[in-house]
Amino acid sequence: MTEQTQLIQETDLIRHTLTQPGIEVEIWNYGGIINDIRVADRDGRIESVVLGFDTLKEYQDHSPYFGAIVGRVAGRIGQAQMEVEGTVYPLATNDGTHHLHGGIKGFDQALFEVVEATTDRLHLRLFSPDGAEGYPGNVTLDAVYQLEGLALTLTMHATTNQTTPLNLTNHTYWNLSGNLRRDILDHHLTIPSETYLPVGADLLPTGQLQDVTGTPLDFRTGRLIRSGAESGHPETVAAGNGYDHPFLLSGQPIRLEDASNGRYVEVTTNQPVVILYTGTQLETNYTIRGVGARPSLGLCLETQVHPNAVNEPNFPDILVQPDQTYHWETTYRFGVNAG
Repeated sequence: MTEQTQLIQETDLIRHTLTQPGIEVEIWNYGGIINDIRVADRDGRIESVVLGFDTLKEYQDHSPYFGAIVGRVAGRIGQAQMEVEGTVYPLATNDGTHHLHGGIKGFDQALFEVVEATTDRLHLRLFSPDGAEGYPGNVTLDAVYQLEGLALTLTMHATTNQTTPLNLTNHTYWNLSGNLRRDILDHHLTIPSETYLPVGADLLPTGQLQDVTGTPLDFRTGRLIRSGAESGHPETVAAGNGYDHPFLLSGQPIRLEDASNGRYVEVTTNQPVVILYTGTQLETNYTIRGVGARPSLGLCLETQVHPNAVNEPNFPDILVQPDQTYHWETTYRFGVNAG
């Protein structure tokens, strides 16, 4: 099945729910979206902990990548162009002069084929043709969602018939308060990271590495999101009084917790970077399951390789050759602190 070539209808949707005791995960074949995750708090209340819509039209009209697989390349590619094996490829421009999250019609808007669907496993497949959004090569992506106990693992494998960049991520917006009861400013986040990538006014990494010590970007021992959002630090002010920064991981796991109800999620990954985005650009002209959208209503933990790596010689190589298989894996493990 190719990427979106005609308007996808509600009747094209397949909504599949993975279940284990204490957790339900609803996934759509549109965008590979994790549409909802419902887990208990310390009082046993099963509630939603992610941002998502109930209808396809809402995703098409409003979604800032809620829960979606993002590709072919997550994040920004500067000036919407790249060079691959001596050829310069102009890419779709959808973020000022830059290319963002795979382009105008990236993987987040594609209809995936359902290969296998059981109570604890969903296997989706997408074929992305040569030239899609400007990228070279045919790419076949397999995405497998596996639920084991209270741990959800998303594994993505991809192959190509022509050298092309691949740097995927999942773009779930987390809010552990339960049914969006509160925003995420009082969520407590731990990121084992000693360095981050500073970004410019256009949110493109400058190519430098910066020590987190003594800044509101030091999450090594954990901190409230609010402490950075209200810090007045130039980095967080530039991101809209919050965060939109890549962190180089020096350990595992990343841990997000809402102390008021005990819910937490621990994130482990085979990717070198996590981008913390605290929803500072969320618009206010729509609702999410009855709750008005607004900045800081959710935060993303986007595991991937460095943004704009294809144009930064000091960043890791994200080009995949025809004889290689791209591999991305991230696990989200849920739990409750008794308090």
